[in-house]
Amino acid sequence: MDAHNAIVTKVAERVRHFHAQQKPFRIYHGATNSTRYSHRNADNTINTSKLTHVLSVDKATKTAIVEPNVPLDALVAETLKHGFIPPVVMELPGITVGGGFSGTSGESSSFRYGAFDATMNWIEIVLPTGEVIRASKTERQDIFWGAASAFGTLGVVTLLEIQLIDAKQYVELDYIVCPSAKDTVHRIKEECAKPTNDFVDGIVYSMDSTVVMAGRLVDAVPKGQSARRFTRRKDPWFYIRAERVMKDIKKGQDKARIVTDYIPIVDYLFRYDRGGFWSAKYAFEYFITPFNRITRYLLDPFMHTRDMYRALHKSGLADIHILQDVGIPYEHVEDFYKWLDESFKIYPLWLCPLRLQREGGPAAAHGLHSEFARDNVPDLLNFGVWGAVPGTRREVMLKNRALEAKVQEFGGKKWLYAHAYYPTPEEFWAHYDRTSYDALRKQYGAEYMPSVYDKVKIDLDAEEALEKANTRAKVKAKLWKVWPVRGMYGVYCVIRKREYVLEKSKPAKKAEVKGEKPPAS
Repeated sequence: MDAHNAIVTKVAERVRHFHAQQKPFRIYHGATNSTRYSHRNADNTINTSKLTHVLSVDKATKTAIVEPNVPLDALVAETLKHGFIPPVVMELPGITVGGGFSGTSGESSSFRYGAFDATMNWIEIVLPTGEVIRASKTERQDIFWGAASAFGTLGVVTLLEIQLIDAKQYVELDYIVCPSAKDTVHRIKEECAKPTNDFVDGIVYSMDSTVVMAGRLVDAVPKGQSARRFTRRKDPWFYIRAERVMKDIKKGQDKARIVTDYIPIVDYLFRYDRGGFWSAKYAFEYFITPFNRITRYLLDPFMHTRDMYRALHKSGLADIHILQDVGIPYEHVEDFYKWLDESFKIYPLWLCPLRLQREGGPAAAHGLHSEFARDNVPDLLNFGVWGAVPGTRREVMLKNRALEAKVQEFGGKKWLYAHAYYPTPEEFWAHYDRTSYDALRKQYGAEYMPSVYDKVKIDLDAEEALEKANTRAKVKAKLWKVWPVRGMYGVYCVIRKREYVLEKSKPAKKAEVKGEKPPAS
């Protein structure tokens, strides 16, 4: 805690400096799993990249005290030593605890435990004035729940206490094929209602082919069975395994038949890491590379999401993709299925049932998602819509806008880790509780900081104007249109980053002159 407190003291001093000048700042975490651009620079940045430790795991209370930049694979590795896992573990190992808390994240256990933020007991946060406080579900609930979806715009979260549950060694996972949207909705509801299920999600391969997966924590693999893994280079990507199961079931002409795998717990939790669910298949298409077992094996070092996100950011290829997660009320899921098929034909799609009801009643009704504290808030089915679409960047933007409008029409929610194309603040805030959010900004002195809308909006007109006025931006824009320049640049940045990490990890050489300090790495 001494080392932690020293870092927080420096963060608080830096925040007070910006507050005195009323100068907006950004937070540098060291890495990101967002698909949005970073606009940080040395003059407007709070650096929290050293807050990367699990400080304690308490067996008696089943809790862990964690700094915000701890990635989920490191958190799971530490809690498993004590026989626990977090109730909600997002599927990508590089997602951090702080990012999951600030970004309304969920996963296949969220039908039972809610969003990741709901599994926190308390947070330590540096307010925009530089004051360091603790907030929880019972004290200062307004800033606790406000910060839970504010993407760092209400202060800097520096510590969190997370709930834990008992772990087991394996997940017994059933694959169930559903021939229609109606059958899928029925089956997901049915599986979520079973008290024995710990995990439920699904993959849509076409309008008439969806695989629903329901899992249970178990201690051992039955005799005669063997464990199936997904994290090693030689293992299949998870979505390909699910697709093969689906085809086998269909060949048997028995749609009710269920195939079951026994998956080591870590392999299950991060089953979508290799291939980024299935997004990496678009990289194969971009580079005109055969997509088969051999090429996936050879290129596996580049197929993990940490590297994929870096390449995505550096290449700017997100500009020609739809990369969105949206939650749709169950009553509109069938219509949304049809609309997606008619509008985009992007497959596969990810399905994840979400229970977003906050405990605490009116005391929890704060921030962007204050309505989650209402008694009648509906469960949502999350659609992960990730894929390349034809057209110019402006045409792709219009397609994203159409998706945002359809989500609004169906009373759904768009999650803000991704690009947002709402043209005006008014249209953006029609989706979220601006009154509560602005009241928190005023109460805690955050009005000088960027708002959530400022952080997530994409202003294509401004970007194009910059390209016309700036020679360097103009040259880059032209160069980026030459295939495969931007893709190769993304790969180059991944290789450079990897070399940098390897160099940093080498032990410092002993100085030849006695008493001389080794050179800084």
